[in-house]
Amino acid sequence: MSSLAGTAQSLRDRVRASLVQERSGSHWTGHLSASALSTAIAAVALRCAGSAGDQAIIDAGVAWLTGHQNQDGSWGDTIASKGNLSTTVLVWAALGYAGRPADPALERANARAEAWITARTGGLDAAALSSAVEARYGEDRTFAVPIMMLCAICGKLGDDPWRFVRPLPFEFAACPRGWFRFLNLQVVSYALPALISVGLVRFRRRPPGNPLSRLARACTARRTLRLLEEIQPRSGGFLEAIPLTGFVAISLIAAGEAAHPSVERCLAFLRRTRRDDGSWPIDVDLSTWVSTGAINALAIGGLADLEGSLRKGLCDWLLGQQHRQIHPYTSAPPGGFAWTDLPGGVPDADDTAGALIALHHLDRGKPAVIAAAALAITWLISLQNRDGGIPTFCRGWGALEFDRSAPDLTAHALIAFALWRDWLPAKQRVLVGRAIERCAAYLRASQRQDGSWVPLWFGNEGVPGDLNPTYATARVVNGLLMVRPQGEELRRGIAWLRANQNADGGWGGGDGTASSIEETGLALDALLAAGVDDGAVAAGMAALRRLTCDGTSFPCAPIGFYFAKLWYSERLYPMIFASSACERHAAMRRA
Repeated sequence: MSSLAGTAQSLRDRVRASLVQERSGSHWTGHLSASALSTAIAAVALRCAGSAGDQAIIDAGVAWLTGHQNQDGSWGDTIASKGNLSTTVLVWAALGYAGRPADPALERANARAEAWITARTGGLDAAALSSAVEARYGEDRTFAVPIMMLCAICGKLGDDPWRFVRPLPFEFAACPRGWFRFLNLQVVSYALPALISVGLVRFRRRPPGNPLSRLARACTARRTLRLLEEIQPRSGGFLEAIPLTGFVAISLIAAGEAAHPSVERCLAFLRRTRRDDGSWPIDVDLSTWVSTGAINALAIGGLADLEGSLRKGLCDWLLGQQHRQIHPYTSAPPGGFAWTDLPGGVPDADDTAGALIALHHLDRGKPAVIAAAALAITWLISLQNRDGGIPTFCRGWGALEFDRSAPDLTAHALIAFALWRDWLPAKQRVLVGRAIERCAAYLRASQRQDGSWVPLWFGNEGVPGDLNPTYATARVVNGLLMVRPQGEELRRGIAWLRANQNADGGWGGGDGTASSIEETGLALDALLAAGVDDGAVAAGMAALRRLTCDGTSFPCAPIGFYFAKLWYSERLYPMIFASSACERHAAMRRA
């Protein structure tokens, strides 16, 4: 064995061992980064509740926020993120509302934040703030309206604050779910609790002048509140997400509904999910997502070295995560998988595809696994949009970007379809074949002129527009290799990855951005899967060794999702993506 091959093998062994050791119990749980955005919202929610027993929790959250302000006076969503307007405005509002008066550290933090905000909005008045926040999100009001609502509660919008909080048509939530795609809702599908609660507080605080609108909202308020209670999971956390749950609690309390059962459940969830350092993450965990990611990375090199009981435990646990009833939140039919095993998870395309791939690797011949896969495949096909692409939660909800087809989701589904097609009944194989053709057509149509694709779920702070073409292009290359190995769009995608390798051998999000473990692993995995084995791959593997300190250290990069307007990092991502590249490299050497 050459010294270079030996080095690659030792890197693979160390990365694999690190990833396997991260498993706890029957699966992987991971660890999401602390979030300034979540911490600010949670602190305000608990302050609104007014319980003396929460004061120590609030103080710890405020202390964490003041201790993690960027040097320029801003806050990013993670402590490694550059500042952004939404998070900085939320923290600034929260500190003024939840912080203790005459705290010197708080006063300094506020002064620095105000200078940073003013430099970007032109002022701290309500008009300047609302204009800047709305410009950040465009037509989508999913986050712009809740942010302005929180600013109104915190006294940051002047004498007539609710004039700057746009109304939301919460009465539409009382309509049959099948109507939603026709109602031109200006929030995305997963934000139904925000539509109801934020829409209600805006109505209560500033009723509309139109008597018909006023009557419709007054008549449907109780019905929508009952719906909110029905879709709240037993954990209390909507989507297990701290920001969404916090916004709901704040809105209901401010709307005069502090006694509503959902409020105490929200508050209990917030108290329970606080971390020892005083912060909150953006979501509790991504256990299903990181578990399937780990399984699928390790499986590239084979799972034979994992003991049989471990593989069976992983398979049984994963089968247990399949949703077997119509979901009360999105009305999704049975068959899908969510990102977490917690009760607030909602079935979505990316996690369903990941679970299908993992089950194929774990025990594809087992009758129970085949039956679960057939149901999940049916679920994925039912989600496919008219353009052939795959959205996140709901087919054709509306015009907002988050509910449209996305290349990364479509490519992931394509891999799942291709792996399972020959294991399904004849009639279902025909349907899968048609779904594959439609996915491939969508990917051809969505490829950019330079040969890349852009994703929905992964952003990069260094790329213009916070996009991450490296992530999506690598994902699509892997998907097309399964069904169109000779296609022109595949050739162009591979060429883009090769052309966007950095001088240090690694990859960033694109456009010469700094190399990361995550993106280097993704790009290498795709190129190796395509049969590329040249100097570019050698340089990439050398970069991966350097970035991981020869497989001993795995620093996380901030990841953007929801069109890169929110940021987080996950401790397991560097291990998972590095493992996929190392396993692929080792498999090529064995071939």
